[in-house]
Amino acid sequence: MSSQHFELTGAATDITFKTTLIIQCKRILTTMASKDYYQLLGLTKTASADEIKKAYRKMAVKYHPDKNPGDKEAEETFKQISEAYAVLSDPQKKAQYDQFGSSGFHQRYSQEDIFRNFDFGDIFKDMGYGSEDIFSRIFSGGAQGGARFRTRKQRGEDFSMELSVTFREAATGGEKRVSFMREGVREDLSVKIPAGIANDAKLRIQGKGGSGSNGGPAGDLYLTIKVATDPVFSREDDDIIVERTILFSEAALGTTLEVPTLDGAKRIKVPAGIQPGTKIRLKGFGIPHMGKTSKGDLFVKISVQVPEHLTTTQKKLIEELSEAGI
Repeated sequence: MSSQHFELTGAATDITFKTTLIIQCKRILTTMASKDYYQLLGLTKTASADEIKKAYRKMAVKYHPDKNPGDKEAEETFKQISEAYAVLSDPQKKAQYDQFGSSGFHQRYSQEDIFRNFDFGDIFKDMGYGSEDIFSRIFSGGAQGGARFRTRKQRGEDFSMELSVTFREAATGGEKRVSFMREGVREDLSVKIPAGIANDAKLRIQGKGGSGSNGGPAGDLYLTIKVATDPVFSREDDDIIVERTILFSEAALGTTLEVPTLDGAKRIKVPAGIQPGTKIRLKGFGIPHMGKTSKGDLFVKISVQVPEHLTTTQKKLIEELSEAGI
């Protein structure tokens, strides 16, 4: 039988081209839809985020191209498990994948969408491999949707430490020297203490934490202020409390007292008949309000001393006062 040759021209050629294109598209969609990301990682849909990460790490170590040079099958497996991890480790993409299934998911997400802004840096850094070079090598080009991988800039770790200050340093402000170890090197800083800072407040020293990676900024140093107790002053918000004890006769008749303040000693009048526990207010002699020029107040809390032992004369006088109704 003689062979016959048919030549398609015009509309027939156009139909053939479209048919071929449709067949190729269906084949691609079928391949994409057949991917079961959980199965690729040896997991079930109930796998936790930690289990997903552990499974990927284990397989990535096994199939990493740097461990399998020239092995195209290992490289292809590595691509597939990396795609699976990029989807299942992202809560939003994972929810879409679980809801619509593989076929419906790939109708909504291209491979470029899957990998866009995804960072493998941390996981590969922990494994001792670089991520940027290997992914740019195996995922470059049109066949993979033009996906590109960048290791994102990582901000450095924040450091924290406690800084002890005296009551007066916290109240009036000042400077303190701070020494700390930063990446194996001792650093000394002069830190400004703002007037009025409270106990457990935090000061942020920008850029004095751990170094960033991939061009990222350094972290910060946070100082937690610990204000030492004072033998004379105590603090309530921005007010200062000073306690003073007077005699019964001074409480009954009135007196004057010299009391300490942050600005030096000051004499005050104690009115006759003052009751124990009464506070005498000195306006504006307290702690500076943070960031303001105004201050809190100082309160002198009065206690009345009751004698434990009386002489015969004192006892007689007290008895006379008692008889007089005092």
